[in-house]
Amino acid sequence: MTAQPAHPERSGPETASVMDVSPFKPSLVKAVFRDVTPMHVSRSAAWAAASVTRTVLTEIIDGARRAAAEARKKLIPGDLVSAIDRNVELEVGDKWYLHSPTFHGLTGVLYDAEGVIVPSRERRGSRKPSAVVGAHRFEAGVKKLLRSQGATAVPALVRDLDGIASVFLTDLARDAAMVVRERGVNRFGTVTLVMSGEAAPPPVLKDSLRTLSVRRGEGRTIGRDDILAATAVQLFGGTLRQRALTEAREATQNTSAG
Repeated sequence: MTAQPAHPERSGPETASVMDVSPFKPSLVKAVFRDVTPMHVSRSAAWAAASVTRTVLTEIIDGARRAAAEARKKLIPGDLVSAIDRNVELEVGDKWYLHSPTFHGLTGVLYDAEGVIVPSRERRGSRKPSAVVGAHRFEAGVKKLLRSQGATAVPALVRDLDGIASVFLTDLARDAAMVVRERGVNRFGTVTLVMSGEAAPPPVLKDSLRTLSVRRGEGRTIGRDDILAATAVQLFGGTLRQRALTEAREATQNTSAG
């Protein structure tokens, strides 16, 4: 696999070293997909989904490191909140937010059918999606990814990263299954966020996304391109989407389809 050049806007460990890490194994990916769909998941699809999840978690960890004090390598939940506040692209796996004390008070007020406020404790216990119940499966991969970034995290933040990874991958599986069922995606949204005084990022490759919008092949197997299309749905635009698609393609270029 070809190593990625370091992105100039990042600090700390080189991106290439992160690309050499495979913390989320295809067997774990396939287990998550089995919770969502009976469809077969090809080997290249499992590697692509693992790569996308790694890219997203790497970006979140990098954002948390930036939010932390320079002298502190052990990340805390507040660093995660600050990272998301600074970069809305990182707001993924948001179904986890209702189940984590880190995000209490940040997710708005939920009302029941009678207009009564639902307490957060009831809200968290009212439904238990498999992505939340199985979040602990990601702990080893999250810790490995943290080490590759030269960071550690308190247990509460590891739990949050586990949950975000689990929910994100579960949503990715649902969207990939939808792509197979509907034989493509009708529309991709794109949002470009630029702070005052910053240069605009390079434009999204519209032709590349368009090639993912029409699916070919049989309808019983989730393939690599289905994962790429689902990624374009999950990540609404900007550099994170581009990086995730590029790294997933490179991670699977020598992987068989079976």
